[in-house]
Amino acid sequence: MTVSDKLSSLGLALPQPFKTPPGLVLPFVSVRVSGRRATVSGHLPLQDDGSLLEPLGKVGREVSLEQGVAAARRAGLAMLASLQRELGDLERVTSWIKLFGMVNAAPGFTQTSLVINGCSELLVELFGRPRGLHSRSAIGVAELPFNVPVEIEGEVEID
Repeated sequence: MTVSDKLSSLGLALPQPFKTPPGLVLPFVSVRVSGRRATVSGHLPLQDDGSLLEPLGKVGREVSLEQGVAAARRAGLAMLASLQRELGDLERVTSWIKLFGMVNAAPGFTQTSLVINGCSELLVELFGRPRGLHSRSAIGVAELPFNVPVEIEGEVEID
């Protein structure tokens, strides 16, 4: 079963590109391919139409652990959408190499790994083992753009 087939069977859709606020210019690309590797810029949790997923805020204060996990899953879908647009086919991804997850954490919130599991588990679910397994860091930060609860970047090997 392809990644696209698995997405469909789970009732998931890849979101549209991020709807940036008027006047905001992002001087970088979402995915940069170099040889057999593609690096994926930090992605935010998006709704299907490309707008930011709510709730916004800090995990452990305005955002619950469960909502943070869901946000990490949605950030993963946004990363996949960017890879799909750049590569033309997610089947070109031969291996997930690394994820770096940042959690907009309330003071004292220490469950950042559990939050980023939302993305990690999605990748393993869609790509299987060993293709979806990756190394990973999950850290808490004081602030993230637009007050989102998570931002995740990654690297994949491609054919």
